[in-house]
Amino acid sequence: MRATWSSATFGLLLCVVAVSVQAQTNASVVPPPPSWAFTWIPAKVPPPSEKPHQMPGSSASFSEAQARNLFFSPDWYPGDHPPMPEIVAQGRKPDVRACGSCHRAEGTGGPENASLAGLPVAYFVQQMADIKSGARKFSTPPDAPGNLFMKALAKEMTQDEVMAAANYFASLKPARLIKVVEADTIPKTYIARLFFVRSPDGGTESLGRRIVEMPDDVERFELRDSRVQFTAYVPLGSVAKGEALAKTGGDGTTVACATCHGPALKGVGFIPPIAGRSPTYVVRQLYDFRYGARAGPNSLLMKEAVAKLSEEDMIALAAYVGSLAP
Repeated sequence: MRATWSSATFGLLLCVVAVSVQAQTNASVVPPPPSWAFTWIPAKVPPPSEKPHQMPGSSASFSEAQARNLFFSPDWYPGDHPPMPEIVAQGRKPDVRACGSCHRAEGTGGPENASLAGLPVAYFVQQMADIKSGARKFSTPPDAPGNLFMKALAKEMTQDEVMAAANYFASLKPARLIKVVEADTIPKTYIARLFFVRSPDGGTESLGRRIVEMPDDVERFELRDSRVQFTAYVPLGSVAKGEALAKTGGDGTTVACATCHGPALKGVGFIPPIAGRSPTYVVRQLYDFRYGARAGPNSLLMKEAVAKLSEEDMIALAAYVGSLAP
């Protein structure tokens, strides 16, 4: 009987260990980032034109070549913001690109990067420190331009330059530029290296379980016009589901967003505003928090909030947040 009991016990222990190991293995599995949110398709780009362009409501004139110069920030509407510090307007060669060249002079950004307007100074400074130390990584492919530029920039920027940029962007009021549209079928699209655009051939496609966000005027967006509007297509019912998750936590699925981000989700202290942010950007950040790419000191505050989120939950939260006025 003792031998039989020992064998049974040993077998039971093996089962327990196997289940435990399997659970740990499953817990450590990181699903691939959703490709629609982490877009990067390398492509040859034709040489930029030197032809000057103009924008509605602007007396300025800039060319494609100037807009593609990452050490220059086209300032279409200088009356919309305080004078840009040099680090935002021109950067510092060879490795510190102008902040405004990608994030625009008014810090509006786009689906492929981040809006910086209105970010708290302390938050901005900490993110730069986290990128420099490696605590904040990017789940986009390593060769994606944003990865390469931000890593080099964070490494080379001086503290004075970081503070100048932080104070400038904190002084800007976020603009409402994104229209969230629930849909099942959307205009046919393709990815232009870093973001979605409408297909010139027309037609429609199924949205499925994703968010497709694109500029309403691609030419103006590529010329770094900070007033360009965007449409973000989200699955049917996403906004209501996201609102319920954001306001109640969804019976333990997450934590009510207002707990940290304030009742209007416009930020509190060093915690950033999230109302009106790009839904695509929000999904990227939730994914990065959920699976450890963002591991800076402040990320601990998000640990409980993201631990149980599914991709569908992330889409819903992003749709709701994006639908709000910033």
